[in-house]
Amino acid sequence: MELIGNEYYLGGTSIPELVEKYGSPLYVYDAEKIKHQFYKLHEALKVGKSKINYAIKALSNISILNLLKSLGSGVDAVSIQEIELALHVGFAPQDIVYTPNSVSFSEIEEAIKLGVKINIDNIDMLEAIGHNYPGYPVGIRINPHVMAGGHSKISVGHIDSKFGISIHQLPLVKRIVKTLNIKVSGIHMHTGSDILDVEVFLYATDVLFNAAKEFTKNLEYIDFGSGFKVKYKPDDIETNIEEFGSAISKKFNEFCKQTNKELTLMFEPGKFIVSEAGYFLVKANVVKQTTSTIFVGVDSGFNHLIRPMFYNAYHEIINVSNPKGKPRIYTVVGYICETDTFAWNRKLNEVRPDDILVFKNAGAYSFMMASNYNSRFRPAEVLIANKKDYLIRKRENLEDLLRNQILVNTD
Repeated sequence: MELIGNEYYLGGTSIPELVEKYGSPLYVYDAEKIKHQFYKLHEALKVGKSKINYAIKALSNISILNLLKSLGSGVDAVSIQEIELALHVGFAPQDIVYTPNSVSFSEIEEAIKLGVKINIDNIDMLEAIGHNYPGYPVGIRINPHVMAGGHSKISVGHIDSKFGISIHQLPLVKRIVKTLNIKVSGIHMHTGSDILDVEVFLYATDVLFNAAKEFTKNLEYIDFGSGFKVKYKPDDIETNIEEFGSAISKKFNEFCKQTNKELTLMFEPGKFIVSEAGYFLVKANVVKQTTSTIFVGVDSGFNHLIRPMFYNAYHEIINVSNPKGKPRIYTVVGYICETDTFAWNRKLNEVRPDDILVFKNAGAYSFMMASNYNSRFRPAEVLIANKKDYLIRKRENLEDLLRNQILVNTD
C-alpha cells in the first residue's frame, strides 16, 4: 500500500475506487506480495528437494489457491472439505498433505480413497490404518513438547497440547509400526505460530530428526510445519527467513547424508504467505466522544475480523481518506451487539463519518473466521493482480442467509 499525492493505492489501484466499486466492508489481497513471500521461503531452502505446502486454513479462496498452484505450491489441509477444495482447483492428490486432528476414522478413510498424503497424530488412528489399510503410506505427527508461539492459543507443540503424538510415546509407535507393518513415509511437527525464538524452533527440529532416525526405511519427507513470524507494526520483528533457511538446510542436508536418504524438506506456511498480502477496508459510521474516549464505530465487527478479540491480535489501522489529517487518539469498535473492540487508544489521522479505514495484515485467518453473527452478511473479496482488480467472492445477501433454512409452520 502506498500514498501517491493525497490518495492511497494497492497494487496500482486506488483504495477509494475499490470501495466505490465493490462496497464496504471489503477484503483485498495483493497477488504480488503472495508471490514474494512464497519465493522468499523457497529460495531460502538450500536443499536437494523441498516442497512448500500452503496451509489452506489461512485463506481458502479458490483464486488464491489457483495462484499458489501456479507457483508450484502444494497444499496442507486439515479437513476433508479443504482436500476437496484443493482437488477442485486442480491440485494433484500427491501434492496434498492432510494433517487432521480429532476427526473420525471415516474422514481419514475418505482421504485415503482420494489418495492424498496423510499425517496421523493419534495412536488409535495409526493402529486403525494398520489394521484396515495395510501398506498405505502415512506420516506421523510428533509433539516435540516444545512451547513455541506468540499466544497460548497458537502454541501447539507443548506437553498439554491436543496436537501430535507425544515424543515420549515413540517406543509404542515403533512397536505398532513394526507389528502392523505400517509404511511410515513422513515425520511431521508444528510447534506454533508467531515464533520469536528461532533457536527454540531449531531445538524442536533436533527432536524431530532423532524421531525420524527410527523410520528411515520408507521415509520420504520430513515436515517441519511453519510458524514464521510476520510484521504487524512498522518497527516489529519478524523471522529472518534467510538465516533460518540456512540453518535448517544445513541440519537437513547433514541428516540426509547420515541416513543416505534423498528426502524432501517440507514446510506448511499459511500466515507467512498471505497475512501481509491482505487488507480489510471498512468505513467509519460514527465518531462518538464519551467522558474519556473517542470511539470510531465502523461498518464491521468481530463477525468479519475476530482476531483482535480472539487472539488480542494487533492490526495496524490507517485512515486513507484523510492522509494529511491531524493525529488524534481513538478506540475503534464494531457494530455488533457485543463488545467488539478492534483497537484501543490508537493514533489515527482525524476520522470523520464515511472515512475509509484500512486494517493491515488481514490476509490470514481473517475472512476465514468470518460469520453471520447478528445476521450480517459476509463481505466481498478482491484480488489485485497485474495492476487489475478481480472480484473473487461476491458479497453475501439475504438469499445467502436463507439458502439452507427451512420454514416450518408448527400451528
